[in-house]
Amino acid sequence: MSKVNLCVNVDHIATLRQARGGTFPDPVRGAMLCEENGADGITVHLREDRRHIQDFDVYALRDVVNGKFNLEMALSDDIISIAMQVIPDQITLVPEKREELTTEGGLNVKQNFKKIREVVETFHQLEVEVSLFIEPEIDIIDLSYDTGSDFIELHTGTYCNTSKEADIQREKSRLYTAASHALKKGIRINAGHGLNYNNTPPILDMEGLEELNIGHSIISQSIYSGLPHAVRAMVRILQE
Repeated sequence: MSKVNLCVNVDHIATLRQARGGTFPDPVRGAMLCEENGADGITVHLREDRRHIQDFDVYALRDVVNGKFNLEMALSDDIISIAMQVIPDQITLVPEKREELTTEGGLNVKQNFKKIREVVETFHQLEVEVSLFIEPEIDIIDLSYDTGSDFIELHTGTYCNTSKEADIQREKSRLYTAASHALKKGIRINAGHGLNYNNTPPILDMEGLEELNIGHSIISQSIYSGLPHAVRAMVRILQE
């Protein structure tokens, strides 16, 4: 198995900060700790409602992140404009609904194909890689490839939220089949959503998998063990 990189999503450090409206805890400091303890990069989602990460966080993170800086974003002109100023290493286009607690399902590539293709072209001119957060379905992978995107990020949420063994194996098979098809198609592969210390190991052998984006479980674990330990524990899982 080739090395799978870990990008830690620090959104929920900002969630704690925004609960009180102050300056602590600071997701920028959290990002630095993550990288100091083995993370290959940092991910944040600048949502339209700014429920956690704020504009100033994104600019500050661009200045301190040493590895990959991955900015998750909806197809929003406001967020696109900010991303064009920040110039992260990668943008990941995700669906977004104001009322959702967290991202629900993958991007509708067919419905948004023209807009996605325009965004891909814009960010390629800025030498920024583009990833699409999608369901592990063959037809969606084909459409994603046609947009010119560099990566797909396979949505692992259904796999992670399944409890029956037969269903787990079915969802794992969907992910593996999707990854194999994407690799043959010629689009690179990331994955994420809902991954934790127990359900991550079974998906690490997906063909062509380069990177996992993991946030909530690491930040939650850090409450008990501290952020450095929580990051190092996940890094060890990815390296075994």
